[in-house]
Amino acid sequence: MLKQQLLQKGQHKLSPLQIKLMKLVQLSTLDFEQKVQQELEENPALEEENCSDLEEENSESEMNDHDFDIIEDQNKSIDSSEFDEYMNDDEIEDVQINHKNNGVARNLTLTSVVSFQEYLKNQLHTFRLKEEDLLIADFILGNIDNNGYIRRKITSIVDDILLILGISVSVEKVEKLIVNYIQELDPVGVGSRNLRECLLLQLRRKKMTKEVIIAKKIIQSNFECFVKKHYQKLKKKLGITKENLRKSIHQIEKLNPKPGIIYSENTKNLNHIIPDFTICIVDKKLELSLNQINTPELKVSSFYLEMLRNYKSSKNLKKNENTIVFLKQKIDSAKWFVDAIKKRQNTLMLTMNAIMDYQKEYFLTGDRIKIKPMILKNISQKIGVGISTVSRVANSKYVNTPYGTFLIKSFFSEKMKNKEGKEISTIEIKKLLGESIDQENKKKPLTDENLSKILKKKGYLIARRTVSKYRNQMHIPVARMRKNL
Repeated sequence: MLKQQLLQKGQHKLSPLQIKLMKLVQLSTLDFEQKVQQELEENPALEEENCSDLEEENSESEMNDHDFDIIEDQNKSIDSSEFDEYMNDDEIEDVQINHKNNGVARNLTLTSVVSFQEYLKNQLHTFRLKEEDLLIADFILGNIDNNGYIRRKITSIVDDILLILGISVSVEKVEKLIVNYIQELDPVGVGSRNLRECLLLQLRRKKMTKEVIIAKKIIQSNFECFVKKHYQKLKKKLGITKENLRKSIHQIEKLNPKPGIIYSENTKNLNHIIPDFTICIVDKKLELSLNQINTPELKVSSFYLEMLRNYKSSKNLKKNENTIVFLKQKIDSAKWFVDAIKKRQNTLMLTMNAIMDYQKEYFLTGDRIKIKPMILKNISQKIGVGISTVSRVANSKYVNTPYGTFLIKSFFSEKMKNKEGKEISTIEIKKLLGESIDQENKKKPLTDENLSKILKKKGYLIARRTVSKYRNQMHIPVARMRKNL
């Protein structure tokens, strides 16, 4: 029987400010710098703190969180003409943006590059095409991805041309434009519908030597055997020697399976890895530092604080109510952001310090075998924060060590036991697995079963399925695909 009743239960919910703080913690150094600049642009009550401002800070009183009462600075007042000029939005002059940190100027550099699509379009427009054909060809170019391929079906492109351009065109005409014009563009292989066509386009541009002719036959008629590395079948079908097959395959291996990637990678802004932390060894002790070189010190604008005080003390309080609310919101937001940055720094340093202490042996020696099994829960319990917080720090941050720059997440691993019952990290097992594969005879690569036996001889009780799992995680193909002639 249904009946109503009261039920009381506790529930943990994050406030909007806590959610924002977690998002700041998750950001990498580069993303965090962009977030700071964005906040500076959007919130006029937030400004960079210069060295001279530090002396003034001690003489100013802190703003009360409840009523935002502000004590006037003894040596500072706002002239009414300056106030009117500040409030005038129509007279904003262009200024050179110059960010400073500790007296060091950092100029923002603006760059302009030609996109991959524009690069292709510029070439296409050198052909003498009818206006309608050029319009269709331009549309086809828009379907080329960054690797240089047309992944969509021709029938779908035809439908879109009719829908968007209002031009009725046949599948044959689109095919003709692709083959006769788009596939003639640079880089060679662009406009291909699949890998086989891409490789053939590149081989056709090569000088027709004996090896290239055989390579064309392999791709054109025996592509499946080539992909699966069935070399004996290829020798029998083509009636060639092992040496000729090796030379022909070498010709294929020199081709570019992603012709567009070279240009698109050169023209886009590459996100270079900027380490968030640096670990140094000083007098046989580890020292940790947080990368804050390009992050300016922020503070709440004293000008806005003074402006709020003037409005609150004015006689027309009701008339200025909306302005006062706006100023309070901006000042409150700026104050929170400054506090959030400090909390972010504390959280990052606390978490990374715990990871550094946990993996102290590795950071002192650089030997990856000395990386201990470590999961998120270990660090979470050690510093008294949530597992999700540790995960946010580990997933997106890099640390610069004397042995290279690594993603913090790479130091986390599960634990296993060897024959002696000693706990070992899966990182150690993967290292040994990689070494065994590197040392194998490439003409007869080791199977997962053979790799499992090798690890067992070394004292690691690893099943074949586990070897297969780790090999896939390391992006190493199966034995057959590692085979060379």
